[in-house]
Amino acid sequence: MTTMSLSEARAELPALLDRVEHGEEVTITRHGRPVAVVLRPDTVRSRRAESALAGAAEVRELMERARNTPLSEVSGLSAEYADELVADIRADRDDS
Repeated sequence: MTTMSLSEARAELPALLDRVEHGEEVTITRHGRPVAVVLRPDTVRSRRAESALAGAAEVRELMERARNTPLSEVSGLSAEYADELVADIRADRDDS
């Protein structure tokens, strides 16, 4: 990844965009601190998709563990509260 100051980026914007178009990521700094990263839109979409897939995999794993764990083994979850949750879910389904 290339790093440029804001003044360099401003002066070389067409060349910077050409580099980004060819897949390079450019960090722009102000007073030596990174303030922006310029990258291709498809790279952003790809990273968002990867993040979403990772999140979905984590949720799937949590759901699988939850399905295999009896409510009686969940700490802090009383039978009464579990019944309330089930009733709320059923009520929401009936309202749909």
